[in-house]
Amino acid sequence: MRHFYLTFLMILVCSIHAQSQDTLVDIGGYNMHFNIIKGEGTPILFDAGAGNDGSVWNDILDKIHKVTGTTLITYDRSGFGQSEVNPNLKNDSDFGIVNGIKELETGLSKLGFNNEIILVPHSYGGFYTTFYASRHPDKVKYVVRIDANLVEVYTDDVLKIMDQEETPPKSPETLGIYYLLKTYPETVKILREIDFPSNIPVIDIISPINRGYPDEYWTLIKKVHKDFVNAESNRVEIIAEGSGHYIFQDNPGLIINTIIKAYAETLDEKQQHVLLKKALDNAIDLAIEAKVNNRSEHDLNTLGYSFLGNGELEKALEVFKLTTILFPDSFNAYDSYGEALLKAEKKEEAIKMYEKSIALHPENENGKTVLRQLKEE
Repeated sequence: MRHFYLTFLMILVCSIHAQSQDTLVDIGGYNMHFNIIKGEGTPILFDAGAGNDGSVWNDILDKIHKVTGTTLITYDRSGFGQSEVNPNLKNDSDFGIVNGIKELETGLSKLGFNNEIILVPHSYGGFYTTFYASRHPDKVKYVVRIDANLVEVYTDDVLKIMDQEETPPKSPETLGIYYLLKTYPETVKILREIDFPSNIPVIDIISPINRGYPDEYWTLIKKVHKDFVNAESNRVEIIAEGSGHYIFQDNPGLIINTIIKAYAETLDEKQQHVLLKKALDNAIDLAIEAKVNNRSEHDLNTLGYSFLGNGELEKALEVFKLTTILFPDSFNAYDSYGEALLKAEKKEEAIKMYEKSIALHPENENGKTVLRQLKEE
């Protein structure tokens, strides 16, 4: 059996890089840059943060495409990367988010992606996603937010502080960030009048690390995200422990598997079953890559409990079992598997898992309590 698993894992290490297509789209006498990995299924559009172009997503795209097989789209906002600015606009105020969303809509339409879509924003991209979703509430099927902006964080006092900060000089190389900062107050004003559509399911992934904000402002940020998630039953919060603002770089496994989970929610039951196997294979790949810091053990555990929380017991059992195979020295892996086995009413198997967990970590008091109760029954 050990030989089988070793062979199985070695095969999974090999991955095929998806072919991406760089595309310049004429959106009215000037070009907008898109990068597309073509596939079948609901496309996923990635929206970068304020100072980034679409290339910031490149390291995670192949793994997402490998599992989902769907079309992945990244792009550069006007003035960033390879995207040009509209030469017909004369005033700084003309280059705000309204113009940016119209450019994005035009580009997507010309590429044939103006129907159902999944959105993945980071940071400032959260503003674009909120605006886009409000204009297309029936087309946006899911949103995975990655430490993404919520307008309630940007109070009048915050805008005053931002207004005092120096804007980079206006030059061909800085047009994107120049216009973004110049129009930031107007963008906030517009977003304050927009409600995120209640029908769109959301996973809100946030970093727990304060990036130097005053305590009261950091408290506000956490409250705003909590309030956003609690406002609707189809919204879920994930705290990316140990990760900074660029969660998809600090913990790519968490982001990749969360996006795969969101994509799976848009499929029918038969399609979900096929995707699950690919998702588990992908989780194994990521665990092998990151085993040195046990980060992917956390990812797998989170995925298992996600299935458990949704009542998908068989899927949870598969994930937890794989975690014990990949991390045989982890007491927590056996503890979690034991918990799932109990829910499946497999008492004898659960007892074995708790015994292994305690053997690895004698201080596992919760495990000892559960094991004692099981043996007394």
